[in-house]
Amino acid sequence: MTVHIYRDVILEQRVRLFRGTMGAEFLFMDDNARPLRANIVDECLQSEDITRMDWPAFSPDLNAIEYMWDMLGRRIAARLLPPTCLPELQRALLDE
Repeated sequence: MTVHIYRDVILEQRVRLFRGTMGAEFLFMDDNARPLRANIVDECLQSEDITRMDWPAFSPDLNAIEYMWDMLGRRIAARLLPPTCLPELQRALLDE
C-alpha cells in the first residue's frame, strides 16, 4: 500500500468518518509501518484533529494479530503433510 492510497482510502474515507461517529475521545491506533508514518499521513491526521496512539518501535506483544499469525504458523508447520504450494496453504489456513 502506498502512502497516498493509505491517506486517500483508509484515513479520509474510513478513519475520518469513524472518528466523527466516535467523537472527541477517539484514539486512532495504527502501527509503525513506514507508509503509515509519512509526513502526508501526519498532516492528514492533524488536519482532521485525529489523535494517534504512540507505539514503541518494535512491539509485537501489543499487537494481537501477531499471536494469531504465530499460532497459525505453528499449526500449519505441525501438520503431517505441510502445504507445498499456495493453494494447499490457503486450504490449510481455512481449515485451521
